[in-house]
Amino acid sequence: MIPIKLIDAASQPASRNAEPLQTAAAFLKPGSLHLTALPPLSLYIHFPWCVKKCPYCDFNSHEAQGGFPEEAYLAALRTDLESALPLIWGRKIYTVFIGGGTPSLMSAAGLDQLLSDVRTLLPLDGAAEITMEANPGTFEAEKFRSYRTSGINRLSVGIQSFNAQHLRALGRIHDGDEARRAVDIAHANFDNFNLDLMYALPQQTLAQARADIETAIAYAPPHLSLYHLTLEPNTFFAKHPPIVPDDDASADMQDMIKDLTVSAGYAQYEVSAYAKPKRQARHNFNYWQFGDYLGIGAGAHSKLSFPHRVVRQMRYKQPKAYLEHVLRGTQIQEQGEISREDLPFEFMLNALRLNDGFQVNLFAERTGLALNAIEKTLALAESKGLLYRDHQIIKPTELGQSFLNDLQQLFLTG
Repeated sequence: MIPIKLIDAASQPASRNAEPLQTAAAFLKPGSLHLTALPPLSLYIHFPWCVKKCPYCDFNSHEAQGGFPEEAYLAALRTDLESALPLIWGRKIYTVFIGGGTPSLMSAAGLDQLLSDVRTLLPLDGAAEITMEANPGTFEAEKFRSYRTSGINRLSVGIQSFNAQHLRALGRIHDGDEARRAVDIAHANFDNFNLDLMYALPQQTLAQARADIETAIAYAPPHLSLYHLTLEPNTFFAKHPPIVPDDDASADMQDMIKDLTVSAGYAQYEVSAYAKPKRQARHNFNYWQFGDYLGIGAGAHSKLSFPHRVVRQMRYKQPKAYLEHVLRGTQIQEQGEISREDLPFEFMLNALRLNDGFQVNLFAERTGLALNAIEKTLALAESKGLLYRDHQIIKPTELGQSFLNDLQQLFLTG
């Protein structure tokens, strides 16, 4: 999720410190949009601690030096969720994602308590996908059996590489053997899991990248997430850039990945996502289709639709500040409506990541705007060969997929 513009809650009819019922009532008032239906709703739970901050990571994660306050944080998550309930009354949860940080640092009892609280407070769909991120180096077979028993039915394993040299360059706490052991444990306990790898790593050759992908595929995971390493601002790598493969070399790696995944029966359905049939990540798919999500936990973002507006929220990022604000009922640092002008770009920023694009009527359904609001930009993108559309679907062409940033940018300026 990439928030485009967050408006301070003070500009809203209800202030950030208002009671939840007052806030919900304010968001239900007449506004500038008319949504005929509300989108599917997901729950995101953020766990902000990890063993060690990786040099490429720009996520809201903090080293758990000397441990972390599990009991206090779980209590805060429950309080946070309880206070958000008036915003989602009557809505079912279709997917849950526990991300981080490293959620697999949680004790088995802590995870069981968290999911028990979620089930007590929210109406979960009977077939809800419940995913947890986990990193090698935190894998204990018995703990992961307990996670499965508690209700986790999908695991996302942050392998990044099986190569010890590259794992050291990425600052990971595990080695190649621990990575393989983690996959074995995931395979033994979960029939639905994802392996998360990166390529174009410091000093990585095409042959080494191929070895990583072939090793991952050999485990037959239902889903693969394959990310190009990017040097994000405000990270150690941004300040001290490593030597990485050039554009031609990384393009060769992308071609190799396409060939290997297709041969192994994986379909690329999003920029970095590859899945066996019917194994797409439903939680992420909801993001890309501009669905709704309630985010709880330190730094979590929410996007929630109401009949006449679409609202974003952001909670305090620093764990200590988050815990303090939850006690005061002021954990939402910023919230505000997405403007009519920004909605088309926000929708297209997400939906155009999908190889198959989106159904034409989804734009109006999720934004409350008529498709003719972006007609000129659609025509421009089509004339450049970046977009295909007919009376049913709108999707990026192969050229549009290759120049996705340029395609998305048209809708920012259009």
